[in-house]
Amino acid sequence: MKQKNKNIYRIVIVITILVTIFSGCRQTDNTSGDNKGETILHGTISISGAFALYPLTVRWAEEFQKLHSEVRIDISAGGAGKGMADALSGMVDLGMFSREVSREEYHRGAWCIAVAKDAVLPTINSDNPFIIMIKKSGISRNQLVSVFIENNVDTWEECMGKAGNTPFHIYTRSDACGAAEMFGKYLGGNQEKLSGTGVYGDPGMADAIKKDVYGIGYNNVIYVYDMKSRRKYDCMEVFPIDLNDNGMIDDDEDFYLTLDDVMNAIKENKYPSPPARDLYFVSKGKPGNKVVIAFLKWILTDGQNYVGEAGYVQLTGSKIDTELQKLE
Repeated sequence: MKQKNKNIYRIVIVITILVTIFSGCRQTDNTSGDNKGETILHGTISISGAFALYPLTVRWAEEFQKLHSEVRIDISAGGAGKGMADALSGMVDLGMFSREVSREEYHRGAWCIAVAKDAVLPTINSDNPFIIMIKKSGISRNQLVSVFIENNVDTWEECMGKAGNTPFHIYTRSDACGAAEMFGKYLGGNQEKLSGTGVYGDPGMADAIKKDVYGIGYNNVIYVYDMKSRRKYDCMEVFPIDLNDNGMIDDDEDFYLTLDDVMNAIKENKYPSPPARDLYFVSKGKPGNKVVIAFLKWILTDGQNYVGEAGYVQLTGSKIDTELQKLE
């Protein structure tokens, strides 16, 4: 009987040792290996911020999760300002950001990585009573300053250099956002300098323009053009910018017919920057989460294949190399 108890005791000790050994070999860095020796990612990535980057981020997340089914990515839009605030407070892993990071934000610990490029466009309703004249003459930068910064245009006739009293309704963004900041920067100011009725978010701005034939505002490219048809949404039109200020839209300034036309203009620097700009992910210091790092590396490599079809402009090869170095 004593010998039997000793044998049981030995077995318990062996099992305990084996459990301890295998427990010590468990992965703790949200990666593991399958029976083929391949790395499996698992964990959660939280993202919030700019409406400009939201649709592309959703697409990236969908494709990345097809490759890594154990990864969950939670995404919410709320403006670039919210993205930066959430990232710096640690509420999210990554903030979607649609303007240059300021010196103050860097001093607060912001880290950023560029992932794509797009632009902000001045927008009007396609049923505007002056639409034919608008498409021929466009609007100069100085005229946009008069409208959005100086706020001294009261009628559409005044905007078009005619006499009359057709109502002129200006819209701007009420949320802290990159679109307004970059549009304001193009006009020599910032978001706080822009006048108009405040509306929340890119979708809100687009809806305001679609419902108001006398409205003028500004939108990110993806809220102007339909991704499937590559044409402008119903009731949406771009107010073409007279870049050389000669009072008319020349052939080389007329690149708004389709999404691909305006994307090429941004890529070839025909459309001014700002309001064209790089889009970023930001975080509080360089990310340490291996799943986040893997996601960002994938975005800058295979993920760039989805940029064009989603309505954005790919980064150049040299720019991608520079951004990838930030992750090493």
